[in-house]
Amino acid sequence: MRLVIQRVLSASVDIAGVRKSTIGNGMLILVGICDEDTDEDIEYLCQKVIKLRIFDDAEGVMNLPVTDISDSGILVVSQFTLMASTKKGNRPSYIHASRPEFAVPMYEKFVARLCTLSGKEVLTGEFGADMQVTLVNDGPVTIIMDSQLRERF
Repeated sequence: MRLVIQRVLSASVDIAGVRKSTIGNGMLILVGICDEDTDEDIEYLCQKVIKLRIFDDAEGVMNLPVTDISDSGILVVSQFTLMASTKKGNRPSYIHASRPEFAVPMYEKFVARLCTLSGKEVLTGEFGADMQVTLVNDGPVTIIMDSQLRERF
């Protein structure tokens, strides 16, 4: 499972010209899922996301997780292109991206677990839809995590 996490001042998802979700200050999380992903990957990434200290404290130092920001939002958007392989040629291959029958339940588990751990409502896009995602990246702060390439600190 691969995530791109962006600290945002605002983010929204529109589908066919209709606003599906919108948040103010918070996190926009793009999620790519592969067939090797498990519930353990979901748990690992959700634990990391809610503890990720990327929000400013009173001194302006990135020292606070999203759970410490009372009015923050979380928006999760599925994005199969995160699993792109660019090893050969110039046309990306998406062979590593899971098919919807596997990816949708994993995506839903990820969103549900993130909601439980954060204590916040987690808004979403619509899996498989042609979405227009708008964001104002704050910082910019963008973090990439891959559960298959776990870093140990």
